[in-house]
Amino acid sequence: MKRFSLVEFSVEHPRLIVILSIIITLAFMTQFPKITTDTNPKHMLPETSEVRVWNDEVDRTFGLYEDMIVVGVANEKGIVNPGTLEKIKRITDEIIKIKGVASRDVNSFPTITNVTAEKGTLRVAPLMTNAPKNEGELEDFRKNLFDNPLFLNRIISKDGKNTAIYVPLEKGSNGKEIADRIREIIKLESLRAGKLSTEKYYVAGDPVARDTFGAEMFKLMGIFSPISGMIMLIASYIMFRSLFLSISIMIPAMIIIIWSMGLLIGMGFPIHIMSSMSPVFLMAIATDSIHIFNEFYFRYREKGDKKAAIIETMKVVRSPLIYTDITTAVGFGSLMLANIIPVKVFGFGVGFGTIALLLLSFSIVPALLTFIKVDKIERIIAREDISTSRTSIFLRKLGSVGAYRPKTTVTIGLILFVFAVIGITKIVVNNNMVEWFKENSEVRVADREINNALGGTSLGYMVAISREDDFIKKPDAMRYIEGLQRHIEKLRIVGKTFSVADYVKRINRVLHDDDPKYDVVPDTKEAVGQYLFLFSMSAKPSDLDNVVDPSFKKANIWVQLKTWDAGAMGEVIKAADEYKKSNPISLELKPAGIAYFNLVWNHEVLWDMVKGFIFALVAVFIILIFNFRSFKWALVSYVPLVFTVLLIYGVIGLSGKRFDMPISVLSSLSLGMAVDFAIHFVSRFRQHLSEKLEVRSEKLEDAKNLVTRHSSLVTESLLWTAARPGKGIMRNAVLFAASFAVMMFAPLTPYITVGAFIVSMMLLSAIMTIIYIPALITLMQGWLFKEGG
Repeated sequence: MKRFSLVEFSVEHPRLIVILSIIITLAFMTQFPKITTDTNPKHMLPETSEVRVWNDEVDRTFGLYEDMIVVGVANEKGIVNPGTLEKIKRITDEIIKIKGVASRDVNSFPTITNVTAEKGTLRVAPLMTNAPKNEGELEDFRKNLFDNPLFLNRIISKDGKNTAIYVPLEKGSNGKEIADRIREIIKLESLRAGKLSTEKYYVAGDPVARDTFGAEMFKLMGIFSPISGMIMLIASYIMFRSLFLSISIMIPAMIIIIWSMGLLIGMGFPIHIMSSMSPVFLMAIATDSIHIFNEFYFRYREKGDKKAAIIETMKVVRSPLIYTDITTAVGFGSLMLANIIPVKVFGFGVGFGTIALLLLSFSIVPALLTFIKVDKIERIIAREDISTSRTSIFLRKLGSVGAYRPKTTVTIGLILFVFAVIGITKIVVNNNMVEWFKENSEVRVADREINNALGGTSLGYMVAISREDDFIKKPDAMRYIEGLQRHIEKLRIVGKTFSVADYVKRINRVLHDDDPKYDVVPDTKEAVGQYLFLFSMSAKPSDLDNVVDPSFKKANIWVQLKTWDAGAMGEVIKAADEYKKSNPISLELKPAGIAYFNLVWNHEVLWDMVKGFIFALVAVFIILIFNFRSFKWALVSYVPLVFTVLLIYGVIGLSGKRFDMPISVLSSLSLGMAVDFAIHFVSRFRQHLSEKLEVRSEKLEDAKNLVTRHSSLVTESLLWTAARPGKGIMRNAVLFAASFAVMMFAPLTPYITVGAFIVSMMLLSAIMTIIYIPALITLMQGWLFKEGG
C-alpha cells in the first residue's frame, strides 16, 4: 500500500486544500472581537509571585493606591504668585472631578495637609484653601510652604520654581485616559491665560507611561503589520517579477498570523508588549517558504513538468524545512520557561505559528504552486540560472572567500569573537519603561523635568516591621526610621523620603512655638502617641494610614526616586541593609512599591534570559545532531549561529545599550532563527556532494577517497551551494529583514531595538553562513569526511 503524502495530495487536490485553509482561518478569525490589551507591569508576573503578594499586602495595610500620576507645574519667575496659585487651584479642582481619580487623596497646594499651631493648640488644615490675593497673604503662604520640611522637594522645589500635583488613581483606571483629560484641563487653563501665561505643565508617572505605551503598542500593531506585509510583497515581486508568486509567499504568512493570534485571544490571553510584535515575527518567519519557490524553478528547468517539479522540490527541501521550523519553534518555545507572563504567551503563540507554517509548507504552498501558469514559469526560470544570475554569481564569489581563504576567514572571525566577548562583559541589565519612549517624547520630557526639579516620579517603599504592638511609637523606633531616611537620602537617585517620623517631628516643633531645637522626635512614647492622636483627629485618614498601620507594628517610609531604572531601588535596599547592620534594632526592613516590583521584574528578565538561552543552546545543538546524524556536522552548523549571536550582543554591550526585556527575549529565539540558514546550507551541500559522488562512483571503483583535504569536489559543491541554495538563504534573509525594518521607524524604542536586532541578525547570519561554513568545511574536511562522514 502506497504511503500517504501530504505534498502529493495537495498537488492533486489544490482547490480542496485552499478551501480547507480558508475555513480553518475563518474559524480562528471569529475570536478576534474578544481581543483585550494589558500593559500593567504587575501582571507580568503570576498573581502568586512573592513580590505581587507582598505589594498587595502593603497597599492594603497602608491604604495605598496602585497608581499615581504626577502633574508638574513650572514657572521660571516663581510659583508663589497670585496668578499661578489661582491656576493651580482651578486645575486641582478640575482634576478631582475626573472619573477614576481618587479625589479625596489628591495632594496639591489646595488639598495637602499642613500642620501648624495656634496658641499652643494643634491646627491641621489644607495648606491653601483659597489662592492668596495680596502681599500679606502671599507672605503667610510662602512661610507655611517653605518652612515645612514635609513640603520641600515634595510639592515645592527648593528654588520655588516648580510644584507638583499628586493624583492617585482608583484601581482599574486607565492612566492614559486620565492623563489626556488632565492635559485638556491644562490646555484650557493655558488658553484662558493666553500670551500672558508663564507656566509650563508636565504630566508623568508610571500609569501614564504604561497606558500610553499600551495605546501606542496597539496602534502600531495595526499599522506595522500591513506595512510589513506590503514591504514583503514588494520585495518578493522584485525578486521573482511575479505578482501571483509574491501573493503566494504572503498567504502562509497571513494564515499563521490569524491562526496564532486567534488562538491566543480565544484562550483568553490579553495582548501584551511582546505578543503585539507577534504578527511581524510570524510574517518574517513565513519567509522560510521562499526556499521552496527558489528551488522550484531550478527543478522545473530540469524536469519540464510542473507537478513533478513541485514533488521533487519538496523532496529536496523537506528535511531542511522541517528542522529549521523545529529549531525556530524550540527557540520561541524556550520562552515558555520564563516567569514573565507576556514572554510565555509570546513564545507559545509564535511557536504555534511556526509549527502551523510547517504544516502549510507541505500543503497550501505546493497547492498554490500548481496555479502558476507555465508561461510565467518559463519567464522566471530564465533569470534563475546560477551561471548567469547576478545574485548567484555574487554569492558564489562570497562563498569562495571562505572556500579559498579559510585560514584568513577563521582568523578574522576569532578577532571579532574576542571583541564580542569584551562587549558582552559590559552589558548592563536594566528595564526602564519611560525610556521605551523616544528622548523628545512628551512622556519622557515630562518625567525628566519633574525628576530634575522635585523628589521624583518613581515611588518605592521601605516597610519597617516589628512583632510588638505600639513599637513604632517608641522614640528609639522613630529615631531609627528618621536616621534611615537621612541615610537613604544621601543616594543620588533619591529625591525625597517621607514617614511617620516627619509628622511627629513637625508636631513637636509647632507645639513649641516653632522652635527649631524641637524639630526632633520627643523623648517619650506617650508624647509620640499623644501627638499622633491629636493629628489623626483633624487630618485626612490617609495622612496617617499611609505611613503607619493601626497597631503601630509597621511603618511605611515613602521613597521618591529620580529615575525609573530598575537598579535604583536596588541601591536603596543596599543602603538600608548597610544602615541596619550599623544600627541594630528589633525592626525588619522590607522593600515594596512599584519601584521594587520593577527591580524584581528586572532580575526575572535576566534569569529568564539565562535559563531560556541555555535551554535553546542545548536543544538546538541536539536537533542539529539528530538532523545530520552527526556530531561533527552539527558542530560546523552551530559555530556560525553562536558567533552571530555573540557578535550582536557584543555590539550591544560596547554601544552602552541597556539589556532590557525585548533584547533578553530575543537572545533565546535568535538561536532558533539564526541556525536556519546553516541547516539549509549544510543539508543542501551534503545532498549535492552525495549526488556527485554517486555519479563519480559509477566511473571509479573507490569513491571513499574522492573527498580528501583540498578536494576540488568539496570546493565545487560548496560554491554550488552558495550560488543556488544560497540564493534562497539570501532571499530569505532579505525578506525577513525587510519585514522587520519597518519597526525601526516606530515611536517606541523597544520596537526600534527589536527591528534593528533582527535586521542585523538575519543579514549577518546569512553572510556568515555563506562565508564561514565553506571556510570551516574546507579546513576541517579531513575530520568531517573521515570514515565516510
